[in-house]
Amino acid sequence: MEAIRPVARTLLRDRAYESIRDAIVAGEIEPGAVVRDADLAERLGLSRAPVREAFSRLVDEGLLESKPQSYTRVTPVVAADVRDAASVVGAMHELVTRVAVPRLTAADVEIMRAANDRFAAAVASGAVDLALRADDELHDVLVRVSGNRAAAATVARYTPLIRRLERRRFGEGGTCRSAGLHERLIEACAGGDVDGAVQVTAEIWRTLADLADSDRPTP
Repeated sequence: MEAIRPVARTLLRDRAYESIRDAIVAGEIEPGAVVRDADLAERLGLSRAPVREAFSRLVDEGLLESKPQSYTRVTPVVAADVRDAASVVGAMHELVTRVAVPRLTAADVEIMRAANDRFAAAVASGAVDLALRADDELHDVLVRVSGNRAAAATVARYTPLIRRLERRRFGEGGTCRSAGLHERLIEACAGGDVDGAVQVTAEIWRTLADLADSDRPTP
């Protein structure tokens, strides 16, 4: 498991959380898999305490489920949960976009363009990790410039639920968002078009909600 590796003994709780979260999102720890604090603590080179704290946080965020004195396991990818998460994250992105666009500098816009170039190249080559990282980098510009820490925390909490489905569909030959939508967003940002940028942001996140709906089993 590439995401499960020893970590430096700084911010142990957070590093354990990030490593386990990333392994779940990447599918290295599959839905339904039982996880044990002792096993992961050994892999990470940590004591069990920070791993247990990471487990508690991941339960709160919906990536793990736990039955006391019985098991802790990875949750299944549930379309309704993904759609709910996409709705919340999308609303936060619309909020930060509205605040950030008037504050963007030319340098901020260039960072977004460069991220979208990396995104498009990664999608074309089938590099899902690079695509999702570039996607985050693009949208994080708006989150950062907005200065809204509550929105940033909400995005960070619920995005992993969405990423699991995105990664799976991408691996099945689907697409990973749209560089074209990103281009429209960037042009609106560059032109100071707040309403246009918010409209494109809403469209981007609607596509993710639709992705969740398309993943529902047929009756």
